[in-house]
Amino acid sequence: MTTTEDRSIAVFGGTGFLGRQVVSHLRKAGFPVRIASRHPDRSHPLLGFADSQLCSVEADIRDERSIAKVVAGAYGVVNAVSLYVEHGRETFHSVHVEAAQRLADHASRASVERLVHVSGIGSDTRSRSLYIRKRGEGELAVRAAFADAILIRPAVMFGPDDSFLTTILQLLRRLPIYPMFGRGLTKLQPAYVEDVAEAIARAFHRTDLNATTFELGGPHIYTYEELLKVIAHEAKLRPMLIPIPFAAWRTLARFAEMLPSPPVTCNQIELMQVDNVSSPEMAGFEDFGISPRSVEEILRGILQGH
Repeated sequence: MTTTEDRSIAVFGGTGFLGRQVVSHLRKAGFPVRIASRHPDRSHPLLGFADSQLCSVEADIRDERSIAKVVAGAYGVVNAVSLYVEHGRETFHSVHVEAAQRLADHASRASVERLVHVSGIGSDTRSRSLYIRKRGEGELAVRAAFADAILIRPAVMFGPDDSFLTTILQLLRRLPIYPMFGRGLTKLQPAYVEDVAEAIARAFHRTDLNATTFELGGPHIYTYEELLKVIAHEAKLRPMLIPIPFAAWRTLARFAEMLPSPPVTCNQIELMQVDNVSSPEMAGFEDFGISPRSVEEILRGILQGH
């Protein structure tokens, strides 16, 4: 009888915000894990001293040979590689389309039984947003190479040390007058990163999910303004929220992108103009038996230092 100990899973992007949690949840479920990364030294904190079933492998998702080496003999593959700001040869097309297709193709050739590809809610080949459009094209490319691939579309994710909730909290603490994106009406359904990672781990226990697309949104839908007020309330802050037109944000972003580490980008402004909410017609957390946790619940733990 085959057990989880006999089924190794290669996680590409395993040192990232989501990838680290995916690795942790797969190990808790008993799967041997290969963390594939261009910077294997970053995975050292993930490697338990007595965990012989967890290894770090140097791999570049742009390199055919290194991908083939990592996926050889693997039962499953997770593609959690993502890019939010383009720089040099790393573009949304090269990462979310070309590299995703390359990995899916090698997984298929290696007779990998299960491929989980992480995309994002709203992925659409017709979107005005280049990021969203390339996410959509990437899904099509993956399915063309690996027909049974499971697509995971998380909403904007949050958790300790993230670049979303933590950043908003820091800004609310520093700015008595907080500039909102537009009128603050964009709808968001934030998902806790641990819940998304658990869903991905559970996907490897199920044999009935082939070619399924999941949209994973949290338990509550907020407008951007409502979310800011929730975070401020939990942190006992009372900022003044001021609407700033998107046109002004776009102008600011164009100048900010000239900096080495821009605080805001044109891509982020485009994303904040699009609702980030799961479709009720799509499979979701409930199909994994997961009750997603709320921003309020996790934020309380963060504020209390848990």
